[in-house]
Amino acid sequence: MRILITGGAGFIGSHLCDRLLADGHEVLAMDNLITGSENNIAHLAGNRRFMFIYHDVTNYIYVPGPLDAVMHLASPASPVDFDRVPIQILKVGSLGTHNALGLALSKKARFLIASTSEVYGDPLVHPQPETYWGNVNPLGVRGVYDEAKRFSEAITMAYHRIHGLDVRIIRIFNTYGPRMRLDDGRVVPNFVGQALRGEPVTVYGDGSQTRSFCFVSDLVEGMVRLLQSDVLGPVNVGSPDEITMLEFAKVINRLVGNEAGIVHKPLPVDDPRVRQPDITRARATLGWEPKVTMEEGLARTIDYFRSRIWQ
Repeated sequence: MRILITGGAGFIGSHLCDRLLADGHEVLAMDNLITGSENNIAHLAGNRRFMFIYHDVTNYIYVPGPLDAVMHLASPASPVDFDRVPIQILKVGSLGTHNALGLALSKKARFLIASTSEVYGDPLVHPQPETYWGNVNPLGVRGVYDEAKRFSEAITMAYHRIHGLDVRIIRIFNTYGPRMRLDDGRVVPNFVGQALRGEPVTVYGDGSQTRSFCFVSDLVEGMVRLLQSDVLGPVNVGSPDEITMLEFAKVINRLVGNEAGIVHKPLPVDDPRVRQPDITRARATLGWEPKVTMEEGLARTIDYFRSRIWQ
């Protein structure tokens, strides 16, 4: 297959490039590097089946030649980005998704939209099944990302219903691993970065809020399976193993050997109290569930950050 990945130089996108190339496909990675990095794909520069295209998908997308699939991952996705580039997030979720859908339609390609667990907001149903419609504050700081992704799902389904486009919707839950940005603002790089620097790990609120963490290789496996399946979606892909932020901070400190402890700060506005996917649909339709244990995944992630934190 010849596959375009928007956001291909990002954390998840670059790992997806690796996997699809390893599977024998031709991959075009498109990115404007607002949060992605050429360092993430530098090792692919000599691969004849790989091409990097520097482009902002909120502008018209032109790709010469045929495409079999468009995988739309482009979007800043970290809490720090919600304050830093909120308009760009809204634009890539709306204009960018519209342009990517138009390209897929013109090429008669399958379209996969990388949606997010944030469409569930601060959920009133736990764990979250795909049938849950969510509890989102559209006016809050986080709303720019939540609503951009909800719009992305809506326009994807509109293209499916009106134009008959072959689409897939994946809802990605907290994912971590090598190539995350140290200044990402998400839990794993925050905790690991502080622990490696010998600082107290910052836990917001009392730390009773929960998350579940999926290693990036497991997520990519789910994405590939969904793309190759006949399942429209949406499909939750993430780890069902829930952990409190306080306990997670203790795990990070233990693995790093950080003795500086933990410090508590006020809980951010609209921060979800719980987050855990119901992956019944992924198990039943894709035969997918995560394989990498938290200890194994964190060890690999800590090694990655350790090699870069003092560069």
